[in-house]
Amino acid sequence: MKQNESSLTSLVSAFGRAYHSKYDSPKIFDDFIAIQLLSQQDFHNIEENMVKGIQFFNKEIAEKYKDKPEEILKWITQVQLSPTPLARAAYRESVLQNEISLGVKQYAILGAGFDTFSIRHPELENTIEIFEIDHPSTQQFKVKRLDEVNIKIPSNIHFVPMDFTDIFSYKKLLEKNFKYERTFFSLLGVSYYLTKNEFSSLLEELFSKVPTGSSIVFDYADECLFEEKGLSNRVENMVKMAEASGEPMKSCYSISEMEKVLEKSGLLIYEQLSPYKINEQYFSNRNDYLTAFETIHYIHAVKK
Repeated sequence: MKQNESSLTSLVSAFGRAYHSKYDSPKIFDDFIAIQLLSQQDFHNIEENMVKGIQFFNKEIAEKYKDKPEEILKWITQVQLSPTPLARAAYRESVLQNEISLGVKQYAILGAGFDTFSIRHPELENTIEIFEIDHPSTQQFKVKRLDEVNIKIPSNIHFVPMDFTDIFSYKKLLEKNFKYERTFFSLLGVSYYLTKNEFSSLLEELFSKVPTGSSIVFDYADECLFEEKGLSNRVENMVKMAEASGEPMKSCYSISEMEKVLEKSGLLIYEQLSPYKINEQYFSNRNDYLTAFETIHYIHAVKK
C-alpha cells in the first residue's frame, strides 16, 4: 500500500457503500454510516471521476447515457465498484454475529479502512474488542474524519497501525491489550495482492498464537482471474486498474491449492461461497445492475 493512496482507496470503498445505502433497494449491506465519512466534496469528486472514466469501462454505455450522468454513475458503481465489497462485508458480518453468539470476544480486522461495524453496533461495545489493523496513513485519515463529523470512537475499538502485507507482528496487537484467546479475523480485499508465499506466511503467523476455534473470513480469486473477462469486461478491467495503480494482482487459486494453503496453518474450510452461491445468496431478485463478481470466492476457515 502506498503512503499517498491508502486514504483514497478507503474513500472509494466508502463511496460504494454509501451509494448503495443511499440509492439501492433492496439492500445487500446497509452501511448507513459510510455517507458521514465522506465530505460533500469527496462524494462529488468521486462521482465526477467515475463518470469521466466511462469510456474506459464501457463505450456503449458512454454513448447510450451521454446526457444522463446519474445513470452512468449507477452503471459504474453497480457493475464495477460495489458488488464484491458489499457482498463480502455482508457475509463477514453475518459470520461475525454468529461467532459473537458463540462467545468470541475478539475481532481483528486486517485492512480495516473505513470499517464502521462498531459504530453501527453500539450495543456490542461491552461484548467484543475490535482491533483495526491497517496502514498508519489510512488510520490517521479515518480518525481525523470521525472527529470532523463528530462521531465518537467506541471504547472497544483499538487502532493498530501496521503494514501487515510486509510484516505481521503480534507485538503491536499485544500493546493494545490483544489476548491470545479465541479470535475472529477478517481479511477482505487482500489475498489477490500478495504472492502465494506471502499469503500463506501471513495466515501461518496469524494463527500461530490463537487457540483452536479461532477463525477467519477472507475472499480470494480463482484460477480464472487472469483469463476471465467478466460482465462488460469488469474482471479484466479490475486487473488492469490494479496494475495501473501500482498495486498489481499477484495470486489466484484453485480450491485444491487453497485447501493446501489453509492446511499449512492448521485451518479447515467451514464454508466456501462460489460466485454462483454468492449471486444466489446476495443478488437474487434484483432489477438493477448488481450481480456477483466472476472469479471471486469467500471462505470461512476455522483453526482445528
